Parts: sequence; structure tokens; C-alpha cells
Amino acid sequence: MDNVLEVFLGLILGAISMYWLFSFFRKKQSKEITSHQSTVLLEKIRSVCKLISVEGDFAEIYKYENTKERFLSLVSSKKKALIVIKAKAQIGYDLKKILMHADDGKKKIILTNFPEPEVLSISPEMEFYDVKNGLFNTFTPDDLTTLNQEAKNHILEKIPESGLMDTARKEALQTVLLIEKIVETIGWKLDYTALEITEKQKELLDK
Repeated sequence: MDNVLEVFLGLILGAISMYWLFSFFRKKQSKEITSHQSTVLLEKIRSVCKLISVEGDFAEIYKYENTKERFLSLVSSKKKALIVIKAKAQIGYDLKKILMHADDGKKKIILTNFPEPEVLSISPEMEFYDVKNGLFNTFTPDDLTTLNQEAKNHILEKIPESGLMDTARKEALQTVLLIEKIVETIGWKLDYTALEITEKQKELLDK
């Protein structure tokens, strides 16, 4: 009788042990899957990298002059040109600068900081007018590289007064909503309550 009881107790203890081990590994596997899922999701958002929010077209007239002096500054030679710069500037966000983390238990991506808009690219096209070379100071292929950079810098200085940055800031919520759609593709939610959202943006969000 005692042997039967011992066998019976052994079976019960074995069953409890097996159930406990099964539950332990099941929870561990679920946690690993959730963690893996959140990692993939965060990488998916970061893989977008840069998002263009606003584009602006510029047309500027740029006067270029360069003077070289020779013979102890006794003789000078000037080259100059009138340049029409047509450029497209793209303003947007570098999504790698977003601060966010995953809450695996609640299946949420928590967005704690969103970057300021920045100039992502400037593509200038230049047309030369009234080109004049000096006696020993003429335009060279290297000058085109220098002028291209100067044209970019010239347009860069014009961007703050163009209003493009302010427009991009107003479009920030649309970028957040895009991230929200990415998060929802695997059944998670985006929590961006830590961000400061204006009343106008809230109205857009409720629509």
C-alpha cells in the first residue's frame, strides 16, 4: 500500500514539476518573442532614417568676385561673374535622433523626444552671366566646386527667413502619425503623451 502511495505521490509531484517547467519555458519564450518583436519594430522605425517634410524652391542672384595680387601687390587681377542660383531645399527630420523605448509588457512604443527640423539637402543649379576673367586670374574647374559650395551656403543663409522651418514644425505631428501607423502594423501602440502638442495639432489628431 505504501508503495502505491509513493508511486501516486511521485506521479503528482512529477506532473506539477512538468507543468511548472512548461509554464516557465512558455513565459520565457513569450518574453523573448515580445522583446524580439519590439527590437524589430524600433529598428523598422529607425530604418526610415530621414523623412522629408517640406521642400522649398529658391532663385537668387549671386555676385562673385575674386582678386589676385602680384609683384608685391603692385598689380592686381580680378575675375568676376553674375550667377543665377536656382536651388531646391529639403527640410525634414532625422529619425535616428528620436528618443523612444519599448514597453514589452504593454506592447507600447514610448516616444519621449522628437527632433527639431533640419536641412536635409540643398541641390543648386547655377547659370553664369557676365563672366569676366582677369589677366592672370581666370576661372578654372576648381572654381566650380568652390562656387557650388558657396551657392549652398548662400541658400542655407536664406532658409531661416523663408519660413520653411516653421512649416516643417507644423508638419511634425504628421510625422508622428506616420510612426504610429508603422507601430500599429504589428498590433502595438505608440505613446507620445510626453511630447508637447499644440492645440492646433490636437485638432488635427482628433479628425
